[in-house]
Amino acid sequence: MRAYFDHAATSPMNPEVLAAYSSELQRVGNPSSLHAEGQAARMRMETAREDLARTIGAATPSEVVFTSGGTEADNLAVKGLWWARNADRSRPRLLVSTIEHSAVTDTAEWLQTQGAEVVWVPVDADGRLDLAAFGAALREDPERTALASVMSANNEIGTLQPIPEIVALAHSVGVPVHTDAVQALGQVPLDFAALGVDAMSLSAHKIGGPVGTGALVISRDLTPVPVLHGGGQERKIRSGTLDVAGAVAFARAAELACADLPEKAAVRAALRDRLIAGIESSVPDAVLSGPRGAGRLPGNVHFVFPGCEGDALLFGLDVAGFATSVGSACSAGVARPSHVLIACGRDEDTARSVQRFSLGPTTTAADVDALLAALPGIVDRARSAGMVSSTPAWMNGDT
Repeated sequence: MRAYFDHAATSPMNPEVLAAYSSELQRVGNPSSLHAEGQAARMRMETAREDLARTIGAATPSEVVFTSGGTEADNLAVKGLWWARNADRSRPRLLVSTIEHSAVTDTAEWLQTQGAEVVWVPVDADGRLDLAAFGAALREDPERTALASVMSANNEIGTLQPIPEIVALAHSVGVPVHTDAVQALGQVPLDFAALGVDAMSLSAHKIGGPVGTGALVISRDLTPVPVLHGGGQERKIRSGTLDVAGAVAFARAAELACADLPEKAAVRAALRDRLIAGIESSVPDAVLSGPRGAGRLPGNVHFVFPGCEGDALLFGLDVAGFATSVGSACSAGVARPSHVLIACGRDEDTARSVQRFSLGPTTTAADVDALLAALPGIVDRARSAGMVSSTPAWMNGDT
């Protein structure tokens, strides 16, 4: 019997969503076609857009632009808005937090080759944006700043960012804000209008929807330069044949994930805290990454296990029947330390000695208890492998 602790990478499709998705896949009709089948498909597409807009607090359905996933949504927001606002080369600056998902950091680094002046805004030891540094960076040259991008919740260590405060600082000097909310959707309340952001990236497969479907929720006041060119099906800023089945399934998944969210989040947070307490009791030198309590996602547990190589732990847990992660699935297999832990002030050995346990709707107390029973022995075996032998300096108080 296996237990799945990698919901942050992808979460099992909800049976109701699968039923809606399968049903839609059996229908025919391109939503851009003028015949009856095409127009029926268009109606289902727009109903899905309305449903998703209502669930995530968009002011109008037209603010929802469907994409192929969170990565495309991030690229469209960051590249598209930077290009649009820097068309006359008067706004080359781009503010980005140091713990963003690679879909944002890699995009920002690529934009540097196009003339962008990227300002990397630091975070504290828990991964929370340094608001003073952010405000200073904004005030330094607001007229030349195109965009700020700060994620709502970190995908590795689960830190929640103070998005309303970030928006207030940016808007006070006329800078729009994009937030990658892929990990936040379905875990914490998410209201596009209430947050005040100008653009927000979402993904379906993190909340029990299909892989290959996402959305960029973007204010009608903004028109990013397209990343994909073609038929301009989505507000002329995103081209491609409209994926009706994906949109229908995404809207249904979001509705189900966000229904009774406070109660669901409380249950998940209780399991999270049970796992944290159990790890700290059974592996006393393990160190929790990120904040405790309300400052982190209810489904995120991330630990440093001194003396253990993260991959050795992962493989040991996998053999024992537990699916976990060393960090972002998008960088799995890449032999480099977590940039998130490095940004939080950890050294490279520490940033490799980690394990993420992400809980979801299928996680049970029995799963948590089984993991806690198996973990100490797996940690001991990973340490015996001797892949990371030294104790990081930061844990000895040397830095």
